[in-house]
Amino acid sequence: MHAHDTPPVRWGILGTGGIARAFATALMDTPGAVLAAVGSRSMASARAFGSGFGTPACYGSYEALAAAPDVDIIYIGTPHPMHAENAILALNGGKAVLCEKPFTMNLREAERVVQLAREKKLFLMEAMWTRFMPALAEVRRIVASGEIGTVHQVHADFGFAATQDPEHRVNKRELGGGALLDLGIYPLSISCALLGPVSTVQAQAVLSDGGIDLTTGFSMKHTSGALSICSCSLRARTPCELTVSGSLGSVRMDAMFHLAKSVTVKLADGSVRTIPTPFLGNGYVHEAIEAGRCLRAGLLESPHMLHADTLSLMQLLDTIRQQIGVTYPADAE
Repeated sequence: MHAHDTPPVRWGILGTGGIARAFATALMDTPGAVLAAVGSRSMASARAFGSGFGTPACYGSYEALAAAPDVDIIYIGTPHPMHAENAILALNGGKAVLCEKPFTMNLREAERVVQLAREKKLFLMEAMWTRFMPALAEVRRIVASGEIGTVHQVHADFGFAATQDPEHRVNKRELGGGALLDLGIYPLSISCALLGPVSTVQAQAVLSDGGIDLTTGFSMKHTSGALSICSCSLRARTPCELTVSGSLGSVRMDAMFHLAKSVTVKLADGSVRTIPTPFLGNGYVHEAIEAGRCLRAGLLESPHMLHADTLSLMQLLDTIRQQIGVTYPADAE
């Protein structure tokens, strides 16, 4: 059977914000994928969004999208606090789900979503796109080759001077604002992807008057014996690099590491080499390809982003938030 004989994966997009637009753009560059449907809270915004991406079916409610025919998988790109209810809606509609990070607001919500997907035997994946990018695969290959020796540390940061508009979602506590869930999740997730499970985490943060974290630093001790040192900020324009260091040298995912176009190896003998790691489209293509591959193979989770990975990351985020004193409305339920 040739690839062109396989029917395309039919995607629905729930939400019409910036991240949904980026994902819809990626689908245009994704082989074997088609944007079949768009759902918004109003028909006008669904149509306005859909008109830029071919002729998807447009729905004026999330419920209608979840119930829509001819949709295999729904991408959820709404604000953080809506992820859990939107994912549950889609799963109850019999749809597979690719849910934007952070997967949910806390571990309790995440467990509910995962349990439902498992009960319904539907594919579910967190959209941590960096895990599917060629740069991470190259770093893993270099580490596995032994070139940088035994790995002992990861250093990773992600920060920029974000808008200070109090109405923007990154600054609104009720919309899941703060540096950790928006930005810190990248160094957190990729450190765990590279170094494995975490035994302990320690965090500190500078909070806003509104009770969200503006700058957060955390270190994690991994059961392998390695340490990761991570930071994120909505105020500091940081280098946005991730470096894995071993006994013989280091490999760095170059700036904007979540979108790395190259990785650089530096060895103790002074040698430096940079390996290009180009990616398809705007980067989101790789997670879309992986979700499609899993659906076609009948998998319920991706080996690159297991449900167990998502749950352990959510638990780490909860622990860090307890340590720095950041709570969200979802925590009180």
